[in-house]
Amino acid sequence: MTAAGVIDRSGLDALLATLGADGYTTVGPTVRDGVIVYDTIASTDDLPIGWTDEQAPGRYRLVSRDDDRLFGYVVGPHSWKRFLYPARSVVWAGSRAEVGWEDLPPPESPTYAFFGVRGCELAAIRIQDDVFLGDGRPADPTYGERRRRAFIVAVDCIEPGELCFCTSMDTGPAAGDGYDLALTELGDGRFLVAVGSEDGAAVLGRLTVAEPTSQDADHRRLLLESAEHAMAPSLDTNGLRDLLVANVEHPHWERVAERCLGCTNCTVVCPTCFCSTMEDELSLDGVTAQRTRLWDSCFTIDFAYIHGGSMRPSRAARYRQWLTHKLATWVDQFGSYGCVGCGRCITWCPVGIDLRSEVQAIRASDVRLGAPLPAPGVRT
Repeated sequence: MTAAGVIDRSGLDALLATLGADGYTTVGPTVRDGVIVYDTIASTDDLPIGWTDEQAPGRYRLVSRDDDRLFGYVVGPHSWKRFLYPARSVVWAGSRAEVGWEDLPPPESPTYAFFGVRGCELAAIRIQDDVFLGDGRPADPTYGERRRRAFIVAVDCIEPGELCFCTSMDTGPAAGDGYDLALTELGDGRFLVAVGSEDGAAVLGRLTVAEPTSQDADHRRLLLESAEHAMAPSLDTNGLRDLLVANVEHPHWERVAERCLGCTNCTVVCPTCFCSTMEDELSLDGVTAQRTRLWDSCFTIDFAYIHGGSMRPSRAARYRQWLTHKLATWVDQFGSYGCVGCGRCITWCPVGIDLRSEVQAIRASDVRLGAPLPAPGVRT
């Protein structure tokens, strides 16, 4: 990232005002109900100024900072997925005609500006771009239109949390590809700004921007190096795909299932999970109908229901499906991992299951090294 300028907090407010004037609904981090969520914001006053978050397996707390940093926290339960791929969306609506049905026009897609997108979250958006818009697959119109309209203001993540492991997944802490503008909070009330698109350059050109110095660039580099060192690699991805595929009958899946509640929290907060189901509705008078797509989860027993029964009747089978898809068969399907190292699934698991520990347990007793298999007839 090469900085194009430096702005202060008033410059950020000018940026937000410019995006609003251009018709964007600006969404960014804000405090609500004791957590940092993504919601509409109008100025930097709406940001979680002076707050940080403490996260551990199954635990999240907001804590006051001793400074006024605007981005001194990591990620909460929300991801940008909820705006690009909403939890409930109408994929078709129609009205009865003389012969058959007549399509009704779809609702107009909102125009969002995302403010404060971390490197891991940018990676998640790139992954979902491939899922919904990738070459050789039919483009999803709901996601595609929202994504086309979106303006992204990213931010370097210079204070990683306890559960962050983006360095293991090569998704952070620096903002990667896919932003229009990117910010680095220098800690002295100033922000480096980088341009990532023509739209970003046009918006920045309407702001008052100071020239960055070589010291500013050095400062950013040191901040990011410090963040990287704070995240010792905690998920070994060496041969990870082959490890999990070879251990689908490993007894450890049953041990995880003894703790797993099957609550679906991990898939709801995950920024890349995309499982869905369809719901058809017909008006009482039979005149109109619509098909609605809803978020679903591979942890629900009905998700794998087919031909009179579920293919994954146990929690062990469902947890195995989730983890092996995220870190193994996703590679076969899309050419990348489905995990970006944000740590949300660990924080918001009520019993604190940490996928890194579960992978390590399987690696330590890899069946290819002679680990015992489940007894014959044990259903996983």
